[in-house]
Amino acid sequence: MIIRKSAAEIEGMARAGTLLAETLALVAEHLEPGVTMRELDRIADEHLAANGATPTSKGYKGFPAALCISPNSMVVHGIPNDYAAREGDLISLDLGVTLDGLVADSAVTLPVGEISAGAQRLLDVCQEALAAGIDQARAGNHLTDISHAVQVVVEDAGFSVVRSLVGHGVGRSYHEDPQIPNYGPPGRGPVLQEGMTLAIEPMITAGEPDVYVHDDEWSISSVDESLAAHFEHTVAVTSDGPRILTTAKAPLLR
Repeated sequence: MIIRKSAAEIEGMARAGTLLAETLALVAEHLEPGVTMRELDRIADEHLAANGATPTSKGYKGFPAALCISPNSMVVHGIPNDYAAREGDLISLDLGVTLDGLVADSAVTLPVGEISAGAQRLLDVCQEALAAGIDQARAGNHLTDISHAVQVVVEDAGFSVVRSLVGHGVGRSYHEDPQIPNYGPPGRGPVLQEGMTLAIEPMITAGEPDVYVHDDEWSISSVDESLAAHFEHTVAVTSDGPRILTTAKAPLLR
């Protein structure tokens, strides 16, 4: 069942999303060669606690940390450890924030120092795919209009969509209906309606789309060890167009 949110709930999610965006920006300031993934997680955890919020991932189905941190060929769900960032790395940060009972979810993939031209193009295309997907989050469209828009941008650029991982509804819970694939034909699935809140999140690789789960039962990496990128926003479907809730200003796209 897809849960549509009230205007008050959407405003509450936007407050959680603003804090989330601020937290990711703070972590990004500390992302430099030599910093450990565990230290980045501590920074996020303490900042949320100081602002009266909780990291939604921490304790979720046993996940042990505030941030999911996934370096290089790891796509998602990396458990922060003592790995130290190196020049040229790509580091994905995925964060859920619960504030006053409402959840926002967002992710970014960041460069460490100077990265290759190919790695930068991967980041650029993933962000373009996210923007294309968000632009389809409009009342009257179908769910797979989002999916198709993401796929076209990614595959036209010569990259691969990870097909076994999806976006999702979010708000009252971390993962709600509907699931949102990042591929597929347009015009299918539920009709989007005002009040729906969706975590749209392209997960792509520079090589093949196949992934595997590590022995920790959380971390997911590309089988061919190709670089991965992951960008995500929580978006509300409104009468004025898609509203991104996980930025400092929660802007409307018209």
